[in-house]
Amino acid sequence: MNLEQARFNMIEQQIRPWDVLDSEVLHLLSVVKREDFVPLAHKSLAFVDMEIPLGHDQVMLAPRVEARMLQDAAVKKHEKVLEIGSGSGYMAALLAHRAQHVISLEINPELAALARSNLQKAGIHNAEVRNVDGAKGAPAEGPFDVIVLSGSVAEVPHTLLSNLKVGGRLVAIVGSEPVMRATIVTRTGEADFKTSQPWDTVAPRLLNFPEPSHFKF
Repeated sequence: MNLEQARFNMIEQQIRPWDVLDSEVLHLLSVVKREDFVPLAHKSLAFVDMEIPLGHDQVMLAPRVEARMLQDAAVKKHEKVLEIGSGSGYMAALLAHRAQHVISLEINPELAALARSNLQKAGIHNAEVRNVDGAKGAPAEGPFDVIVLSGSVAEVPHTLLSNLKVGGRLVAIVGSEPVMRATIVTRTGEADFKTSQPWDTVAPRLLNFPEPSHFKF
């Protein structure tokens, strides 16, 4: 398999047609080696338009979804980022290239260890993986400039929104199957937030976040 050709095809055929046009994002996708974050058993699927199983009922999101979320987060070099759901560490690696510092929370200890190891091998030193349940709230280092949820939630918890700086952005996939929306929440003031939902997708749930009751009288 010609890795560079496969990477080029992924960017040109999956990611660019999904309105990912930010030249910095596209460049990052060409230099951060996605295949190094894919479990050995699934290496041949590294550039395929699909979610890749990581074990423990967790997955790497499809490349176009990761790329679009990265573009929407619009991280700047001076910014501090919180990610919830490290998985294999790939999104943390992408974020780290754009941010000053990334704290990534992973509930599963084996995946946390995998993400840590993958980031170390990739020579990324400004991303820190913690084996913590991200649904329990953000770490004390907040507030953050950017919060990225690498999985879906039924609704965005207020505890996370309160951990955004004014001007900060939260990027998540929100809703329930069959319809979920990519959701960008910008904190515009102490008690003011602006929300946009620019595209639809479906992604597996992050664990332990609240599910609204669908029971109606």
